[in-house]
Amino acid sequence: MLKRKIGKIALGFAAALTASAALVTVAQARDLTVVSWGGAYQDAQKKVYFEPFKKAAGIPMNDESWDGGIGVLRAKVQGGAATWDVVQVESDELAVGCEEGLFEKMDYSRIGGEAAYMPASVNPCGVGAIVYDFVLGYDKDKLKEAPAGWADFFDTKKIPGKRALRQGPKTTLEIALIADGVAPKDVYKVLATDEGIERAFKKLDTIKGDLVWWKAGAQPPQLLASGEVAMTSVYNGRIDTANKKEKKNFGMVWDGALFTLDSWVILKGSPNKDAAYKFLDFAGKAENQSKLSENIAYGTSNKDAAALIQPTVLKDLPTAPDNIKNAVEINVGFWLENIDRLTERFNKWAAK
Repeated sequence: MLKRKIGKIALGFAAALTASAALVTVAQARDLTVVSWGGAYQDAQKKVYFEPFKKAAGIPMNDESWDGGIGVLRAKVQGGAATWDVVQVESDELAVGCEEGLFEKMDYSRIGGEAAYMPASVNPCGVGAIVYDFVLGYDKDKLKEAPAGWADFFDTKKIPGKRALRQGPKTTLEIALIADGVAPKDVYKVLATDEGIERAFKKLDTIKGDLVWWKAGAQPPQLLASGEVAMTSVYNGRIDTANKKEKKNFGMVWDGALFTLDSWVILKGSPNKDAAYKFLDFAGKAENQSKLSENIAYGTSNKDAAALIQPTVLKDLPTAPDNIKNAVEINVGFWLENIDRLTERFNKWAAK
């Protein structure tokens, strides 16, 4: 009798283990999920990357959007319940996440080889997705006089109205210094000093009452269209798309623009690594990247993509010589060292 009871208990335990394992398998067996920045940019990605990839590869795929932040990725990976596989990240998120082991090491042999990509876009933990600018955007139909640069952004007497900047210190402090007369090439030299930081916040004080803060890239064109703001910092591609697709008459100023590179990463422990690499290989091909630039004005990472883009499109990309000549590359090293303390300082300043 005792043996029979023990046998039943053992069988019950085995069944429970089997059921548990099945649940884990179901949890892992989810569709590939790719995460980007939403709005017009993700609409372009859906058109040239996501939908064609699903059709060509026969792989089910979901896409979601986010607003950035390394803390979000930490929670996903370290919490052990990551529902994302491939994520587009900014340069500082790439550096921190790589150091903390949040991303899979990138196997370039599965996405065309390192030589296929521009050197700046090759990283042990990610591969370049786009080159883009933060530019000064405005509505030509609403302003009598076009702003010449960030100095005019801070001149509410010359051009009345609210202004919008991306919430947080990154890009905001650089813009303030350029507006205060610092040459673009010297911005980080000045920002590396306590005096430079004080100077930036002092400049921000001059328009604090007229500032509106944005988080998602889709917001600045909406703020311009509604007339809520006269000018805004904005991703250059969002202005280009609003003009082409929504027939807006927005202008942008390239002088003193801030440019950077976003990358694709695969989150550590993804159960869809094979599918993730197939997607990255597809999105990394020159013929597909050239189509992205034609749908939204961002530069791309494949060396051969530019040769496939029409000259009329090339001139409006951040990488065009006239557009990049007086632009500032966002200094990843500076922000890795200073993002925490300057975010704390910014939040205190904003709350006053």
